[in-house]
Amino acid sequence: MIISHLILKNWRNFRHIEVDLRDRVFLVGPNASGKSNFLDALRFLRDLAKDGGGLQKAVRDRGGLSKIRCLYARRYPDVEIEVHLSENELQPPTWKYGIGIKQRKGGQNDPVLSYEKVWKNEKQLVNRPNDEDEKDNLRLTQTYLEQINANAEFREVPKFLESILYLHLVPQLLRHPEAFSGPGVQEDPFGRNFLERVTKTPEKTRRSRLKKIEDALRIAVPQLKQLTDIKDEMGIPHLEAVYEHWRPGAGKQREDQFSDGTIRLIGLLWSLLESDSLLLLEEPELSLNAGITAKLPSLIYRLQKAKKRQVMLSTHSADLLSDGGIGGEEVLMLTPTAEGTKAELASSIEEVSSLLDAGLTVADAALPRATPKQIEQLSLLR
Repeated sequence: MIISHLILKNWRNFRHIEVDLRDRVFLVGPNASGKSNFLDALRFLRDLAKDGGGLQKAVRDRGGLSKIRCLYARRYPDVEIEVHLSENELQPPTWKYGIGIKQRKGGQNDPVLSYEKVWKNEKQLVNRPNDEDEKDNLRLTQTYLEQINANAEFREVPKFLESILYLHLVPQLLRHPEAFSGPGVQEDPFGRNFLERVTKTPEKTRRSRLKKIEDALRIAVPQLKQLTDIKDEMGIPHLEAVYEHWRPGAGKQREDQFSDGTIRLIGLLWSLLESDSLLLLEEPELSLNAGITAKLPSLIYRLQKAKKRQVMLSTHSADLLSDGGIGGEEVLMLTPTAEGTKAELASSIEEVSSLLDAGLTVADAALPRATPKQIEQLSLLR
C-alpha cells in the first residue's frame, strides 16, 4: 500500500494542507519550510501504531502538544492528521484513517483524542468518541491503533503505519556509537545501531543485499573491490571493504575509515533493499558526489518498483532534481507564508507546469522557487 492522500491541520508549520501523493514524492522548499516536519507527521503515525509506542509517548517524545501545534493555530487549536491508503497511485483508497488531538481540560497536560475515525471502502468502521469513551474519558488518552483488541477490523492500517522506515544516517554516529551518551533513539533513525540491524538480518538475505551494495560501490567508489560484514574479537559487528592496493592485504578498511559519502550510500542502498514499507529519506544527497546524486532518482525508481513500495524524500539538490524522469506530480513544493507553510504539487503551479511541458527539468522549473528572494544580500554580510 501507499499513502495516496494526506491532510494536515495545525501540524507544526502547516495550518492546513491537503495533497495527493505518488509512489515517489520529492519535497522541495527553502530552509525551515517544513520538509522534516512533513515527514515527521508520518513518523508520528508510525509511533502511534508501534509496539511500546502510543499517543502519550509519541506526543511526549516531541516535547508535548504545544510543540506540535502550529503557531498559526487560532480558533481551532486541535492537531489533525488524515491519511488515505491505496494499493497503488492509480487506485482509490481502500482505507482512510483520521485523528484529532487536543489538550485535556482541567490544567492537565496530557493529550487526548478529539476524534478518531477509520473507513474501509467508504464504509465507516470507527467513529470516536463513542458511548464507551463518553462513560470513561480516560479511554481517549489512547488510540485504537495501539490497542490490539480494538483494531481487529482494520489491523492492516496499524500494520502498515508501524512498518514505516525513516533514515537520516549520521556517519559520525555509525563510526563512534559509544560517543553517543544520551538515551537510545527508538527506530535508530540516525544510524547509531545500523550495523546491528545489518547483523541481525538472516545470513542469506544479508549476503545478497551486501553483494548488491558491493556491486554499486564498485561503480561509485574508486578502487573498492569487496564489501562484507565481520565481527571483531569482542563480537562487535563491522563492515569491511577491500580496496585495490600494491601491498597485499594492505587495502582493508572498516567503517570507521570509510568516507562520509561511502557510509551514507551504504545506508541508503541497504534501506532501499531492506523492506517493502514506506521509506522516508532526509536529503539523501548529503556527502555524495554530484554524479552519484544525479543517478539517485532512477536508482530509487528501479528499486522501489521491484519492492512495490513508496519513497518520500526531502532535497535541496539541483543535481538530484535534474533527472528528466521526475514529473511535476511527484514534486511537492513547500512555501512559507504569513499563515503557515503552503504545499502545492509542482504540476499544479501554472508557471512551473508550463516550463516542465516545455522540456525543462524540475531543477530548472521548480527549484528556483525554493530560493529565498533576498538571497543575494547574504553575500553583503560583513
